Amino acid sequence: MTKDPLDHACERLEEHLPGPFRRAFHWSRGPSAKGFRIPVGVLCMLGGLLWFLPILGAWMIPVGLLLLAQDIRPMRRPVARAILWMIDRWEGLKARFTS
Repeated sequence: MTKDPLDHACERLEEHLPGPFRRAFHWSRGPSAKGFRIPVGVLCMLGGLLWFLPILGAWMIPVGLLLLAQDIRPMRRPVARAILWMIDRWEGLKARFTS
């Protein structure tokens, strides 16, 4: 059985998160957090639409998509591809500026 692409992408993303965020992210992916993921995912998406207000921003849209993709099967593959694309770009920029 092959691994789900979103699980693979989330594991790669966890490698780049600092400790407390890594633990919270790992918890949010578990089955016990389903009641948390859906409302917070929707709120993040709505908050992202209000990007012009302080604190809220466009950064909330990908977070909301990631949370919702855990429970909405058709979103899993496109969100996984987007996450892996962003991680690859981040690693490329890091390598370019640290060497």
